[in-house]
Amino acid sequence: MYVHLMTETRRYTQRKRAADREETRLRIVEATMALHEEIGPSATTISAIAQRAGVQRLTVYRHFPDETAVFAACTSHWLELNPPPDPAGWASLEAGQRQAHAALVAFYRYYRDTQRMWRTAISDEPKVPALQGPMESFRQQLNALGEAIGKGFGGTADSLPTATLRHALAFTTWASLDEQGFDDEAMADLVMDWLRGLRN
Repeated sequence: MYVHLMTETRRYTQRKRAADREETRLRIVEATMALHEEIGPSATTISAIAQRAGVQRLTVYRHFPDETAVFAACTSHWLELNPPPDPAGWASLEAGQRQAHAALVAFYRYYRDTQRMWRTAISDEPKVPALQGPMESFRQQLNALGEAIGKGFGGTADSLPTATLRHALAFTTWASLDEQGFDDEAMADLVMDWLRGLRN
């Protein structure tokens, strides 16, 4: 009886410690994410993360050995909360203009909802090596999507429709058109005009 009670107590203590560690880790990640949006990754220090999370700097380092590790965890968590549009949303549509328009509108709405993080990430990418890998990975995904949709226009990997779609799917393109007062539907319509113009 006594041995059983001690075993259960030990298991409970271990579970509690594991839960506490996970809760602290999440606080650190969410603090990092908030700071990235508010002041940008380049200005986000370990000390600032610790202060925002309500922990000591050594606690941050116990969970993450360096800036790259905590930034990677932040990126992963942010993408879980803000996943890019799923191609399944337009895969069943007719290839070509219908798929392209649906994908563009989906990404433009996504960028509008998440623009604060994208603006700071793109601005700070050259200064923060820890950002460069995830940002390049996202660009590669967009390029692959542009190529896949470009096939519906009879385009190859290096064709003008594909190049146009790759450019149009980038956040920087959305941001430029947003500054000119376009709404998301109007942006997508404009890109479709570009694509139709390539056939003339």
